[in-house]
Amino acid sequence: MKFIYKILFCSIIILSLALGLSGYLLVNSVFQSALEREVEQALNDSTILRFAFETAALNVPTKYDLLQDAAVRQIGQRMESGSESGRKLRISDEGKQPLYQSEGFVGSDSVLEQITEQAKTWQIFPDNGRYYVQTGIVVNALDRNLYLEAQNDITAVFEERAKGFSVYRKVTLFMILASSALMFFFSTWLTKPIRLLTRATRRMTMGDYYYRARQVSDDELGQLTQDFNKMAAELESTIGELKDEITAREDFIGAFAHELKTPLTAIIGYADLLRSRKLDEEKQFLSANYIYTEGKRLESMSFRLLDIIVTKREQINPQEVSAETLFEYMRAMFRERVGDRLLISFDSGKVCAEVNLIKSVLLNLIDNAFKASGENEVVELHGRETPRGYEFLVIDHGIGIPEQEFKRITEAFYMVDKSRSRSRNGAGLGLALCAEILRLHNSELKIQSEVGKGTCMSFILPDKESYEEMD
Repeated sequence: MKFIYKILFCSIIILSLALGLSGYLLVNSVFQSALEREVEQALNDSTILRFAFETAALNVPTKYDLLQDAAVRQIGQRMESGSESGRKLRISDEGKQPLYQSEGFVGSDSVLEQITEQAKTWQIFPDNGRYYVQTGIVVNALDRNLYLEAQNDITAVFEERAKGFSVYRKVTLFMILASSALMFFFSTWLTKPIRLLTRATRRMTMGDYYYRARQVSDDELGQLTQDFNKMAAELESTIGELKDEITAREDFIGAFAHELKTPLTAIIGYADLLRSRKLDEEKQFLSANYIYTEGKRLESMSFRLLDIIVTKREQINPQEVSAETLFEYMRAMFRERVGDRLLISFDSGKVCAEVNLIKSVLLNLIDNAFKASGENEVVELHGRETPRGYEFLVIDHGIGIPEQEFKRITEAFYMVDKSRSRSRNGAGLGLALCAEILRLHNSELKIQSEVGKGTCMSFILPDKESYEEMD
């Protein structure tokens, strides 16, 4: 059963019970008040009847010492004929035997048995669909104790109660129907956020992670909608990251397989050439050189991959070193290879880092810069103090990088110009390694480039105080 119908049915049940119980108590209270008035009136009438009977008995001629039974019957007839309320009488002697009884008197003998001189007796009883109140009282007349009973029809009181219940049932039914319509409207309105959340959940289970539930209130359900949408946004982001990771992994596997295939094909081909035929000394040297070159490229690629895997798993222990040490190391590494084409300038200061890892980053960045530059173009390496830490900049004036490639060049095996990179023994792993090393140093690689004008790659190493705050 839907939640809206549960609310509706529970509300109807509670309303019905409340109206039914309150109606019963109300009508019954009115009925009891009316019944008590009728009984009180009947008891008062019995007192008046006793007074009237005793007065009439005093007016009987005193021919006898005792009031005769015939006189009692005459008094009873006169009292009944003088009544306009339809009251019925019964007068009994000392032995509680009837001396006079009105026609139609259907009273209970239990009242007669209970009559005493100290108290009035009364009883309500039904007869043939009608209701009567019967009262009994002792009458003292001319030395005789007689028993006077009166019967009054109070059917009207019970009919009023039945009418009251009938009217209240109709009113209750109308109230329930009207309230049901209103409660259905309010239930629909109150449960609207739940329906919207259900729809959003169903859409998300079908793969529509961009769908969001519409917020229609500011109460707890509205807050739940906000939290759901935040959760959906996080889920969408996570799924997007997973998809990107899966795509990157597939690209990585494809690129890795391709990078393995190219040198292996050359190695196998030249090795087969060497073993299947006799070559002259020059061709033999060229074949062996191709095998050696491609083997070194595979070795370099393997070491780079291993470095990336290690940097993803290890924690670093940064130490303060002089910035001059790093720059002099770079100068020495590239002096024989490029001569004066590497221009270095730096501010004196301290660098907080894992030295060997940062050396690897700088070596890769400078090496890539020379690969992207012409034969006689220079590459610049700068260092400077900043409020955030020590900044390194590697600048070349080569071919540049298209802006749409910025996000992917740090992926393993990704190369902007694959033919150019392979011709220079590149495998697309250097920048991926740099990105991982800088991540361990709470830094990141910044790229500024323009096609045909060159590239600037920079990163900032936080100072020692920043590392301590991060810890």
